[in-house]
Amino acid sequence: MAKLSKQDITRVKAMGYLHNRDTEDEFNCRVITGNGELTSEQLANLAQCVQKYGSGVVSLTSRMTVEMKGVKYEHIDAITEHLAKAGLYTGGTGDRIRPVVACKGATCVFGQVNAAGLAQQIHERFFLGYRPVTLPHKFKIAVGGCPNNCVKPDLNDIGLIGQSMPELDADVCKDCKKCIVVDGCSVRAPYKQNGKVLFDRERCDNCGKCIRTCYFGAVKPQQAGVKLVLGGKWGRVGKPGVHVPGIYAVDKALDLVEKAILLYREHGYKKERFGDMMTRLGEETVMDWVLHDDPLSRKEEILAREIPARS
Repeated sequence: MAKLSKQDITRVKAMGYLHNRDTEDEFNCRVITGNGELTSEQLANLAQCVQKYGSGVVSLTSRMTVEMKGVKYEHIDAITEHLAKAGLYTGGTGDRIRPVVACKGATCVFGQVNAAGLAQQIHERFFLGYRPVTLPHKFKIAVGGCPNNCVKPDLNDIGLIGQSMPELDADVCKDCKKCIVVDGCSVRAPYKQNGKVLFDRERCDNCGKCIRTCYFGAVKPQQAGVKLVLGGKWGRVGKPGVHVPGIYAVDKALDLVEKAILLYREHGYKKERFGDMMTRLGEETVMDWVLHDDPLSRKEEILAREIPARS
């Protein structure tokens, strides 16, 4: 086989094949999982594929994709065909929406939202729905089921965090001398006043623990859904994102996510991360746009524009 050109390597990188620089024609093939889940059929398909076309070894990436190691350039078409039999495909690179990361969500004792299910919705609407769309830079989305932030949503371009805002049902409260709600809170948000449990909203992170632990069910969710965080990033120069005020139902939250993506496409420069754009334009300005502007009505126009280079 002739030596691969730089154009060959770049072309297949866009397809999810990453060149192993220590070799002439070997690649790691990045297989997308959607939300970190694979069926037994898909696992068997992957095992057969990497055994036949690669080194027999797979690795898991930080963004919940699976990389088949040691595949040859000449086998790429055959790999694509083989993976498709189990509904699998490759990708996850370039200046696009990257694979979604999610924690275990409602299967965890702390989970306030079905993170895997929400991640699958995001995957279908944005990773697949925006697959042909080039953005100014890579764009990462993470879903955390609770404020423990195990998958670091606040260090992604957009993070979604499960929330349950507690409220006391005074008719049910027994005014226990030793209150498990007050004593059991790690952030000291609930406190007693005149025999009633109140919540310091500045301290409370809406983890929902008190809703589950009150023996008499006196604490109920006043509001449940997800909180959004915009503009976080990690790497050589990282910074946490900015919390959007409020708690949102999933449908509303996903609309806000799409608005943020479109505003990034409209106002970002080439190779400028979303968080850096927010800093340049002003975090309050971008937040106001996301909450009150209507880029969804201009979606086709925005996606048709060229992304400008930084002047």
